[in-house]
Amino acid sequence: MSHLNNSSVLLSITTGLLLLVQALPQIIANYNIVSYGAKSDGQTDSSGPLSSAWQAACTSTGSSTIYIPSGTFMLKPVILNGPCKSKKIIIQIDGTLVAPSSYSTAIRQWIMFKQVDGVSIYGGTINGQGQTLWSCKSSSNGCPAGATALKFSNSKNIMISGLTSIDSELYHIVINGCEGVQVKGVKISAPGNSPNTDGIHVQMSTNVTITSTDIKTGDDCVSIGPGTTNLWIERVTCGPGHGISIGSLGKEKEEEGVQNVVVKNTVFTGSQNGLRIKTWGRPSNGFVKGVLFEHALMQNVENPIIIDQNYCPHNNGCPNQSSGVKISGVTYNFIQGSSATEVAVNFDCSPSNPCSGIVMEDIKLTYGNKPAESSCKNVDGTASGLVVPPSCL
Repeated sequence: MSHLNNSSVLLSITTGLLLLVQALPQIIANYNIVSYGAKSDGQTDSSGPLSSAWQAACTSTGSSTIYIPSGTFMLKPVILNGPCKSKKIIIQIDGTLVAPSSYSTAIRQWIMFKQVDGVSIYGGTINGQGQTLWSCKSSSNGCPAGATALKFSNSKNIMISGLTSIDSELYHIVINGCEGVQVKGVKISAPGNSPNTDGIHVQMSTNVTITSTDIKTGDDCVSIGPGTTNLWIERVTCGPGHGISIGSLGKEKEEEGVQNVVVKNTVFTGSQNGLRIKTWGRPSNGFVKGVLFEHALMQNVENPIIIDQNYCPHNNGCPNQSSGVKISGVTYNFIQGSSATEVAVNFDCSPSNPCSGIVMEDIKLTYGNKPAESSCKNVDGTASGLVVPPSCL
């Protein structure tokens, strides 16, 4: 009996050791960029050390963490490519990544992830140092467009949590061609007069959520481009900025549509727009459908609710044309607060493709001590509950 028990114990220990050995590749490996030569002096180029740490994490067979400790690390433009062997790479940032103070005519992205799966970014600050480029743009027409601070392209299962992005030259965060992206607890900041500094831009992507995020910028707080489906935005504050915008759409004649978008529990303060849909005034096969704007508070917002289908910057290539983008099934529910202009609700839709299925429920928007107004062109829909200003649908 004793011999059998000893054999059983030995077999259990042997089996346990075998399982432990098999699990060893899954133990999280840590890669500190300082170990690869990065210096936290804010001047030494740390893009090489970051790329080396990325390569080590990407080729590991288990979970990996890239660690950026406290301090300021200057980073020249870097592309972190996949696909990777590791399906879980955490980038933990305790310090600040700062871009070079001078801009380049050739660079369109500063930090870019391409074809990655299972990458999470936690904490830290990225500083795009866009001031020099903004000064150029304010005084000259010959300036480059600038660089997006952080871009994920053709990637999936991405998390961006607790990150602070300040003073990007161009867009702060771009999500392009991705599937399964979570953005939460992010802070984005740039001056209200900084050009084209959109907070978060989503396009050609599906199953993206943006939650508990504060955006102060010089352009759209969130911009939603062609090919966006299943987008959820909740508990986002915006201002200064140009609001949460679907569009501009219809720049190209052949273009993917936007559908299944939910925007809820948002606050807009002193922004140019609140909830906006914007399309070029020219032919397109694009569309917008299945949109819910719910529970928004407007505080002195110039255009709290607006659909503009006659977008034509510089009157170039689109005067006297009609937008082909079809807008349907858009609901505005419990939108309240104050407008900075008399027309608080403005539906300026396409004469050849009128907006349809627009629903207004429980709207209360005021303009100072005066009643606000609604304006409708080429739009069909319904209103219910208390709707102030009175619906023109």
